Amino acid sequence: MTSLPDRGVSSSSSDPLCEGNIAPCSSSSEQKEDCSLKQSKTSILSCVFNSPFNIFEVHQDSSANKSPKSSSGSYDWSRVLRRIVCSGSMWRFLGTSKVLTSSDVWFLGKCYKLSSEESSSDSDSESGHATFLEDFSSRIWITYRRGFDAISDSKYTSDVNWGCMVRSSQMLVAQALIFHHLGRSWRRPSEKPYNPEYIGILHMFGDSEACAFSIHNLLQAGNSYGLAAGSWVGPYAMCRAWQTLVRTNREQHEVVDGNESFPMALYVVSGDEDGERGGAPVVCIDVAAQLCCDFKGQSTWSPILLLVPLVLGLDKINPRYIPLLKETFTFPQSLGILGGKPGTSTYIAGVQDDRALYLDPHEVQMAVDIAADNIEADTSSYHCSTVRDLALDLIDPSLAIGFYCRDKDDFDDFCSRATELVDKANGAPLFTVVQSVQPSKQMYNQDDVLGISGDGNINVEDLDASGETGEEEWQIL
Repeated sequence: MTSLPDRGVSSSSSDPLCEGNIAPCSSSSEQKEDCSLKQSKTSILSCVFNSPFNIFEVHQDSSANKSPKSSSGSYDWSRVLRRIVCSGSMWRFLGTSKVLTSSDVWFLGKCYKLSSEESSSDSDSESGHATFLEDFSSRIWITYRRGFDAISDSKYTSDVNWGCMVRSSQMLVAQALIFHHLGRSWRRPSEKPYNPEYIGILHMFGDSEACAFSIHNLLQAGNSYGLAAGSWVGPYAMCRAWQTLVRTNREQHEVVDGNESFPMALYVVSGDEDGERGGAPVVCIDVAAQLCCDFKGQSTWSPILLLVPLVLGLDKINPRYIPLLKETFTFPQSLGILGGKPGTSTYIAGVQDDRALYLDPHEVQMAVDIAADNIEADTSSYHCSTVRDLALDLIDPSLAIGFYCRDKDDFDDFCSRATELVDKANGAPLFTVVQSVQPSKQMYNQDDVLGISGDGNINVEDLDASGETGEEEWQIL
């Protein structure tokens, strides 16, 4: 598998902008003036890239504003640089393919209005660039790592060039846990100590077998679906790996301490026995309700994570599905998409016009160990301020959509929106919603499925951890 090019911008001192490595304007200046001019440029760049243009983290030189000679050229430099930035060429040079336009951005169920007036001004607005970028950089970013303990019996101590689908799926599930524990409005604080629940979530995605949702444990759980160190895997198998891992983790915790490490039911939605033959997956309300009751151990609705694997074309995505995919980001329950170009998975978390906005797992970082109780930990490697984009029509047709529903009302709202989306699909929906099932057609074939009772009703014993049954047929409402 070929990784995406490393276009990220480091916030370290090696950044050419931080070092002031810009072509000189004049060779006749005195050395002192030269130094002062460089300081001026550094200061101006720092101002330019402050919000609302703070996609890139640029360190400011504390002495940049001390030279009285620097102020004379500040206005001209600022005007030129802002023109370059707004044209998009600077953004491409620094690592993102295009600057955000004035169109609305839908990002994990929230809309950010970016007016053209705001794009060229210094002021922040409630729904503008700065607010969006604060939200974007607060999302959990999980990337290639190197230097961790060898995975299982393999010699792999890095997942570079093969682990992008695993990392993308970790990002999606991490957002679900953030939404559950801290809420959709949570933003990464600028100062320590951090929230213990935030640190606890990061700990679960560490790169060791001791961490519940590590790459080590995901590969082990997904072994029967083809997951292995050094091999690339598709989104359907990745969703099934999560299903297995969550079930195993839940059983282990029930035996050890009775605590639940994954605080929600998990429903992997499918519409075919192997999930890869096309056709619209089906969300069954009764199955979701049963899963929630099983999770709580009583007749109450629990939070639920829905993973919907899809195949929306052969070699390329069918254009008729693109408007439907875009609309899923307007759902308040949206967790984004596992997808990207063929062979290069990313975590798509938003859309603007015909572009997907994503977090890229293809940057290589050293493995870190964040202890569950270390509220002073350095978490910078789990956050990214670089917005990348991809044309929606270039997305691999094999993908998976995630949704998080906090309670029964939230799930009902999701079902209502999904039904409206079906009505807009002109006969080719992404997925459908039904109330109940009846036995007749085998839709799933899992080794732990116990079948369905003779009277056609679903019993608690008939469901596995993902809400799947044996012989059944969907009846659309």
